[in-house]
Amino acid sequence: MHISVFDPASPQAANLLWLWKACMWVCVFIFAVVTASIAYMLVRYRQRDSNEPAQTGGNKKLEVAWTAIPIVLVTLLFVLSVVVARAVDRPVRREPDIVVTGHQWWWQVDYPAAGATTANEIHIPTGQDVLIAVESADVIHDFWVPRLGRKIDAIPGQRNFVWISAKQPGEYLGACAEFCGAQHAWMRFRVEAQNSAAYESWLAAQAGPAAEPSAVDATNGKQRFRQLTCANCHNINGVNPQKQYAPDLTHIAGRKMLAGELIQNTPENLRRWLREPNLIKPGSYMPNFHLDDKDLTDLTAYLAALK
Repeated sequence: MHISVFDPASPQAANLLWLWKACMWVCVFIFAVVTASIAYMLVRYRQRDSNEPAQTGGNKKLEVAWTAIPIVLVTLLFVLSVVVARAVDRPVRREPDIVVTGHQWWWQVDYPAAGATTANEIHIPTGQDVLIAVESADVIHDFWVPRLGRKIDAIPGQRNFVWISAKQPGEYLGACAEFCGAQHAWMRFRVEAQNSAAYESWLAAQAGPAAEPSAVDATNGKQRFRQLTCANCHNINGVNPQKQYAPDLTHIAGRKMLAGELIQNTPENLRRWLREPNLIKPGSYMPNFHLDDKDLTDLTAYLAALK
């Protein structure tokens, strides 16, 4: 997987790339004309003797040409931009399918119709235009999935909208494209496009409550989660309803990555994250509780069971 605007996977991204190429060829044309003109003047009007060259007071044809040509080029680029903007940014006349909220430094992902919430991992059905509302909980962020659509700012107190879609199933990487603090570089996310059946199955599972632990250490971990201040910031559906100050953990074990796409979601990495979060992600708001080995084992077992 890669982040690249040169490999579009949606009509929106393809239109943006087409506009970029059109602008590039206009710039190439301008560069070629200017370069050729300079080369011509260097050869044609180089000094051959010491006589004063003939002075020209004006040339109406040249003046009209160098005024008209830029106007035509700018008008062309304006028209192309309007055409692409209309294709990429259609009017919003319904409620969004997904609400994405930027936090320092992670993404909250809500599916209002289903009542599901996740973090840093967005699932969409293939072949459908998905309307995403983009918000911010703190500072200005920027939501961007290069292969699926355009950038859109996440601004505190304002809801913006962006359309994305994916032609084929797959995973598409995204990132915050507006500097937002110490861990801006690791405020990443992924969009997973699935066929309709797989998407509906995933969404139904995400809307359900957290799995009940069966192992002893996982059961102990659930109790310690409630006793420690973990429950003050993290929500686990069916365990402790909590405003989203930190990522929702209801189905954390089903995600592929942790800490804003920084490390793979494995029990070993989860244990490392619980032990020393700021060593893995300096500047993170996840506190170090200085947990002992038993607490680490129990909490890891509990969270690893939340699929």
